[in-house]
Amino acid sequence: MDARMRVAVITVSDSVSRGEREDASGPLITDWARAAKHEIVSATACADETVEIVRALTRAADSDDAELVLTTGGTTIIELAKALPPELSATFITVSLPVAYEYIHHPNIEVIFIGDKISKSAQISVGGEAISKIRQIKADLCFLGTNAIDIPNGLTDSDWDVVQIKKAMIESSEKVISLTIAEKLNSSQRIKICQLSEIDVLITELNNGNDLLKPYHETGIEIL
Repeated sequence: MDARMRVAVITVSDSVSRGEREDASGPLITDWARAAKHEIVSATACADETVEIVRALTRAADSDDAELVLTTGGTTIIELAKALPPELSATFITVSLPVAYEYIHHPNIEVIFIGDKISKSAQISVGGEAISKIRQIKADLCFLGTNAIDIPNGLTDSDWDVVQIKKAMIESSEKVISLTIAEKLNSSQRIKICQLSEIDVLITELNNGNDLLKPYHETGIEIL
């Protein structure tokens, strides 16, 4: 790899984060990155809990100058909003009314709400005007609430208008992070959002070694 990268190393381990065990894997990755002339921007450990992993990711994104973040709606995104560390400074753009409400309580986040027609069921803005505004954005990150995901079909949903919003967000983002829960793995709905290969990171509440995640590991997607 010729281009230098800014690397944030996060070791996900309960025992390491509590100081009960020495981190063996993190330093190996750090040494590899330095040998390859990449810049280490941070090296941390966090507990193997979804909220802690999200916090670590957002801190790493902030240290890497990720300043513009797109988010959809849904309960997992609301939990993400509640879990954001207070020191995080970034601009969050959302189409979700409940998510925007959580963001406005954060001390260092600028909130941009993209308005249009409101889907009563999903509680997000939908429609051509919202899609047009999203397509004018070049975001560093997109946190995507996920209703259904499986290997053959990728990410799917049942609401046509919501799917168009999610498609526009994926197209407008450098990196896409899918947040889901175990019961939505290996399920599919009628309308396709994107292939699994278009997702950079998958976050669930499951332990990384859970059998449900093995097929997803085999696709090469990063799983936290």
